[in-house]
Amino acid sequence: MPSTERRPVQRHPSGRREDDVLAVEEPLEIRIEGQSLAVTMRTPGHDLELAAGFMLSEGIIDGADDLDALAEVKTTSDFGGNTVDCVLAGGVAAHRDAISRATRDLYATSSCGICGKASIDRLRVLAGPITTPFTFDDALMLQLPPRLAAAQEAFQTTGGLHAAALVRPDGSIEVLREDIGRHNAVDKVLGWRLLRDEVPIDDRLLLVSSRVGFEIVQKALVARIPMIAAVGAASTLAVDLAAETGLSVVGFLRDGRFNRYT
Repeated sequence: MPSTERRPVQRHPSGRREDDVLAVEEPLEIRIEGQSLAVTMRTPGHDLELAAGFMLSEGIIDGADDLDALAEVKTTSDFGGNTVDCVLAGGVAAHRDAISRATRDLYATSSCGICGKASIDRLRVLAGPITTPFTFDDALMLQLPPRLAAAQEAFQTTGGLHAAALVRPDGSIEVLREDIGRHNAVDKVLGWRLLRDEVPIDDRLLLVSSRVGFEIVQKALVARIPMIAAVGAASTLAVDLAAETGLSVVGFLRDGRFNRYT
């Protein structure tokens, strides 16, 4: 399924009519053993990673060993057959309360990554403070925005996609994913690592093309990522949670400068 499609537009002020390239946005239903968990508006592509990363950041699974199977399935649902179903390993019965809670409370969209969360207190129980030492060179930090931009292939043609990347301490990008939803892009890179059985992710910087809101810090914290760098700004709640839990946050990373919030 393509991540971009063409649509006719009329250019102003020339009045010229021609095709433009748009980012695809479609719903994806995530199920666990046939039970609907959540629906997220996403850009198609890397859907298994998205589902795995979503379940990790929601505290439903802790790693690849918690998954017996994960597959795209054909359905006749209202979501056009865009469905991923997961079978949990037998030893994760303790997480089934999270499944029940998420089924009741979660409805994720491209503008909200934590809709329906009962409280921030739940997150504090789910993930404790970051304790793994991690540093990133300031000079390397300044080199990240152009590297991110160069790797955003779909954004270059549409201008409508967010990106998230995991960056090694030497400044090289390990994995990058794009999506209409900034939190989906993060879940995709988390899922990439999880499906490789490489979590927690305490050895990488999370780089995002968007702002840093609470939901980005939440996902990084659960995955144990020690540092976030963003091209955009940070919100008060994101900074407060990061400061409370020992997670480093850098924002406005562009044009040879950045703000260090925590």
